[in-house]
Amino acid sequence: MNGITVGVLMFGALAGGFVSGLAGFGTALMALGIWLYVVTPDVAVQLVLVCSIIAQTWTMPSIWRSIDFKLVWPFVLGGLAGVPIGTLLVAYADPRLFKLSVGVLLLIFPAALYFQRQPIASNIGGKAADTGIGFVGGVLGGLAGLSGPVPILWASVRGWGKDERRGLFQMFNWTILTAALIAQAGSGLITRETMWLALVVLPATIGGAWLGTRTYHALSDGNFRDVVLGLLFLSGVTLVWSSVPLP
Repeated sequence: MNGITVGVLMFGALAGGFVSGLAGFGTALMALGIWLYVVTPDVAVQLVLVCSIIAQTWTMPSIWRSIDFKLVWPFVLGGLAGVPIGTLLVAYADPRLFKLSVGVLLLIFPAALYFQRQPIASNIGGKAADTGIGFVGGVLGGLAGLSGPVPILWASVRGWGKDERRGLFQMFNWTILTAALIAQAGSGLITRETMWLALVVLPATIGGAWLGTRTYHALSDGNFRDVVLGLLFLSGVTLVWSSVPLP
């Protein structure tokens, strides 16, 4: 492994860790496109999974008091039920069509919610609706590692505050990603190369997560909301772009 490769990996880890520490999600959004320049797609995806869990575990103590477990548990319960179904659907889904569909969703809804400043469905459906949203997130997580977008959009629809959202994002994504990592490790999909690279970029991952958490605590409710919607919109652009066939 040469110096350029290590530098690119460290930069991606720093960027991914920062966004994860800031918003409680988004490691793949920042790191994947950087890492793909120096490692194969399968290794890059596995590395995103491992580094996401590392960053979120590292920052968990700093936001622990913000987590409302009464709010979070329906999402986690639904998400864990959805992961195996999403994993089974991998063999049947058209990756390009799936990315295009989710990408369009992430272009339309964050933009609409940005201009809609009032909660739309603060109490509609209650815990049952929250569980259903978590289930959809779990299916998408098992299918393509996209566990976060639907619950994150739902939190904006509900109109929850900064700490409520961040606690939900972090606990939900940490739980779903950890379940996915255990499933992949049990299937022998996590390679020694991935674990070695995760150790190499560990300082950058933790450093980025620390900086992101410091930034999070400095943001107001409105600023945090706009950052989250902006990250979702950027994720939509990335997904649509990657789904368009090259000429």
